[in-house]
Amino acid sequence: MSTSEPTLGDRVKRLALPAVLSFVAVFGSFGASRGQEDRRAADWFMVVLLLIGTVSLYWLRTHPVPVLWATVGSTLVYMLMEYPWGPVIFSFVIAVFTVIRTGHRLAGWAGLVALYAGHVLGRLILGINEQGVYQVLLVGTCFVVLGFVAELFRGHRERVMAANKTRREAELRRAGEERLRIAQELHDVVAHHISLINVQASTALHLVDRQPEQAGPALAAIKEASKEALVELRSIVGVLRQSDESAPRQPVTGVDRLEHLVSRTAMAGLEVHTVVHGEARPLPTGLDRAAFRIIQESLTNIVRHAKATEATVRIQYGEESLLLQVDDDGKSLAGPPKEGNGIVGMRERATALGGTLTTTRTPTGSLRITAQLPLPLP
Repeated sequence: MSTSEPTLGDRVKRLALPAVLSFVAVFGSFGASRGQEDRRAADWFMVVLLLIGTVSLYWLRTHPVPVLWATVGSTLVYMLMEYPWGPVIFSFVIAVFTVIRTGHRLAGWAGLVALYAGHVLGRLILGINEQGVYQVLLVGTCFVVLGFVAELFRGHRERVMAANKTRREAELRRAGEERLRIAQELHDVVAHHISLINVQASTALHLVDRQPEQAGPALAAIKEASKEALVELRSIVGVLRQSDESAPRQPVTGVDRLEHLVSRTAMAGLEVHTVVHGEARPLPTGLDRAAFRIIQESLTNIVRHAKATEATVRIQYGEESLLLQVDDDGKSLAGPPKEGNGIVGMRERATALGGTLTTTRTPTGSLRITAQLPLPLP
């Protein structure tokens, strides 16, 4: 079913102007005829011409150009038949103003010229008493002014529409950027915890038959990692749903949770050492989250791809930038490092903040990830 069907309220609003204008035009013209004995007497045909112009305004919103020409025709015939001067021009003025304002410029100006030229030439052809040159020029000037006023309103309307379009595009762009950020959050959370669960599950399967008493810690680690993953996923999905619930109870992910990340990674068999240079200080939320996720993804890559037992995370607080470096003691393949989705996502995070992220090989063949994130000026 079409949703463009006008409602009863819309019809009433559209009917209000024609109804009021019809009343004003008919009774106003009859009243004006009393002081214009030199004009044709008011009759039923005059009422028909008036109603053609006013009633047609009901369709002005949906069919502006045909309505304009209906008002041009009825107004021109009214004038050439020398009915009393009065509110007959109102419907034409409203129609031409609306047509030009809504962008039908050519039709609007054509309507102005048609009514003006038809009136002047029609009086000459029919031999009606000619108006003075002053009156002819005055009427023409009034028509030109009407057209230019409509043009001013059209320009204002187009500027408002352009501003609204720009604002909507900006909102859509921000929404897209937010979706990308959330997608990166989901990737980092899922990849990290699933990697830990996979390593612990492999350990548990290896020990369950040979040393069943040592499989318990691995299973406990799986339970803890899966619980933490669910908590973080619930928090991120809550943002997607734009719920009005209270703020999440979990602390905002940041560098201050690094020790918790290190302890969780240690359960997967990777011992992580942290080295901090400079004076640690609070970081902006976006930068703090990005730094944590870069470190988290780097450790995830080590757990999944490197044959390592230890890793070192270095954080250096500089005056203008935050430097992150993650190394491991593994021996990966020689040659340039292959960059998967994880490294691409980390680089996108760094680039979004105006920073850089590089991947290089250490002399031992392991992967080194270095990120430099600019700090805001104090």
